[in-house]
Amino acid sequence: MVESNYDILGIVEGTTEKEIRDAFRRLALQFHSDRGGENEQFIKIKQAYDDLKIGKKYPDTDIEKIKNSRVYSDESEEDVRRKNQILGQELSKEMKTAEEWASALNRSNATASRLFGSKTLGEIELERKATGTLSIKGNFMAGSLTYDGPIIMQGSITSPSWTQEYKTNIRLTKGDFKFIEPLENKYKIENGAQIFVDNGNAVVGNIYGRKFRVEDKEGRVGVFQIQEHRTTISAPEGKIVAENVVNTVSLVADSIIVLNVEEDAVISAREILFYGSKLTYDCVIKLKQNGSIRFFETFSIQGLSGDAIIELENGKKIRLFDLKTKKIKDLADEFVPHKENYNKDATMVGNGFTITYDMLDNLSKKPTKKSTSNWKSKFKFSKN
Repeated sequence: MVESNYDILGIVEGTTEKEIRDAFRRLALQFHSDRGGENEQFIKIKQAYDDLKIGKKYPDTDIEKIKNSRVYSDESEEDVRRKNQILGQELSKEMKTAEEWASALNRSNATASRLFGSKTLGEIELERKATGTLSIKGNFMAGSLTYDGPIIMQGSITSPSWTQEYKTNIRLTKGDFKFIEPLENKYKIENGAQIFVDNGNAVVGNIYGRKFRVEDKEGRVGVFQIQEHRTTISAPEGKIVAENVVNTVSLVADSIIVLNVEEDAVISAREILFYGSKLTYDCVIKLKQNGSIRFFETFSIQGLSGDAIIELENGKKIRLFDLKTKKIKDLADEFVPHKENYNKDATMVGNGFTITYDMLDNLSKKPTKKSTSNWKSKFKFSKN
């Protein structure tokens, strides 16, 4: 016997819309992946609920699913790109509607929730809370959304790989952007998505970009071009907290707390705090004036790639190799010649170490007798 959508939700035919909705919510709480449930079962429940809302008693058969699918995979690559472009356009329009809906609620200081998106790529639920926070549940796949307030997110964020025209852009004009337990839930931002937090912080999980080879447009054999989908997180007035930053990523903030930085990642901030052990050769750290870079892991500077670049705001560039040959402790001693006056917060901290902007800026400068006396005068060192 074929299982009906009523059977899936555990209700009988003829129940009211409210009873259908209540049954869905009860099962969603039980089977949602955020609550430790099975993702496939939740999808099945969600589809049954969507079907019943439009009066459809039975779920699609496998043949009907293939027939009605809007994910195009024709033999022609050109057709795939063209039709998926249409799909991206439709999803982008949905996000524009979502943005207008959320803005209207903000203006009237009202609360409500609503589903947006595509059944093929996945729907997301937006809820404007009484605090003014916008809650987003589900994976954000394409399109732009600007919101004048905080956003909390339960789901991952990506951007279409088939087009740059409808890439994902999320902007907060005020407030923080936060993932709910990003490490535990394995939420990520990837594939060229962009998040801009104008006046707040961004608390996220893993961040991945994408860089790949494509065949030459002119058809030349053996010739390839590199296409880049750089994922960008920007919080120029606040803080970014992330885990692993990997493969074509840019982070811009006043303060950045990060685990590992790998494969063409660029991070720019006044204060940068590393808690991991990876900084690869093709990465750049852009340090703002009066800033510092602090490493907390119990490894020496020899464990970092010497070819990684630190670029100061004044344009000066230093390879980490220069710090290795100079030795960070010797560099610190140049600034504080007497150990009794050693400022641990400014230089070495526990088993890690800190590099300040001034230390880097003066790395290649040789101290003179005059400059030495100036340091002694400044710190009131006595002559021995």
